[in-house]
Amino acid sequence: MTRSLTVLGATGSVGASTLDLVRRNPDAWRVEALTAHSNVADLAALAKEFGAKIAVIADDTRLGELREALAGSDVEAAAGRAALCEAAARPADIVMAAIVGCAGLGPVMAAIEQGRTVALANKEALVSAGEVMTAAVEKHGATLLPVDSEHNAIFQCLQGGKLDEVRSITLTASGGPLRLVEDLEAVTPEQAIAHPNWDMGAKISVDSATMFNKGLELIEAHHLFPVGLDRIRIVVHPQSVIHSMVEYRDGSTLAQLGPSDMRVPIASCLAYPARMDTPMAPLDLAVIGELSFFQPDETRFPATKLARQAAEAGGAAPATLNAANEVAVAAFLAGQIKFSRIAALVEDTLNAGNLPPAPRSLDDVLVLDEAARKAATARMETA
Repeated sequence: MTRSLTVLGATGSVGASTLDLVRRNPDAWRVEALTAHSNVADLAALAKEFGAKIAVIADDTRLGELREALAGSDVEAAAGRAALCEAAARPADIVMAAIVGCAGLGPVMAAIEQGRTVALANKEALVSAGEVMTAAVEKHGATLLPVDSEHNAIFQCLQGGKLDEVRSITLTASGGPLRLVEDLEAVTPEQAIAHPNWDMGAKISVDSATMFNKGLELIEAHHLFPVGLDRIRIVVHPQSVIHSMVEYRDGSTLAQLGPSDMRVPIASCLAYPARMDTPMAPLDLAVIGELSFFQPDETRFPATKLARQAAEAGGAAPATLNAANEVAVAAFLAGQIKFSRIAALVEDTLNAGNLPPAPRSLDDVLVLDEAARKAATARMETA
């Protein structure tokens, strides 16, 4: 049976991996809509290749360019934030939500409000707007399928189990490229984005290096799997073979293992509740040889501690943490601050006081996000 698919963020790493799986199973899928931030050439090429009904570029100044690139095809062109939300709301069996940052919040909510099945790869949806998003999912009867390898692993380990039978959830972290680097003050952007296991974009790679990626995932897990923050743990696992674990009250621990390739969790979401073929080679534990585990070093990498504190505080704190981190990472990549200043800037912003009330709507979240970015930028400029 052919299923329909919309990919929000089609030209990014998750979008590319999703469409690679579609390309390998062309008879199983019909592409409804594809979107991108500003990469007109790749978006147009993908839309024509997969026969999408509509292609949307977020940068509305490039609509003419997109129309020209799609000339001669049957693909409709659109641009701007409203068009992104309209694309997300179109009828589709599954919406892959892979737009990075708060730009993805509106489209994710648009899909949820239509009761869609949303494969969620956008961290900000649950980090910045967790209560708002989960309430909307319940209200509109939507389904969230987690795409992050860690959350997808937990989701798989919970199949057949119940949350009230869970003793603990363990998120695994590779530790990133800097786990054994002594002088963090001298770390360059090139070092920070050179992840040893995963092929990711620059921002996510830096988040892995600081461990903010894992801190954000802890907040996401808190919303996806509400067992209590005290039951969600983090362990450093450099090989990235075990993606997460669930311990049940009888002492049984289930772990999901797999290669460090996003096509595995994406395939889990696309085929749910069934399975589908992927091009991944079988996992050979004898070749891997050994699996090792370490406690996170929250003195050198305080991001997970800050994220847990923000989750415990609730309200505006998680969105503030996320926004401040985005500002700090962008500044680091631009050479404006040192690597060690990323976590410090986030902490300074959280501790500045006068946080606004907890967001009650998506508009509240976006206002809060903008205010937190301004606050982080001001603290960076005066530091």
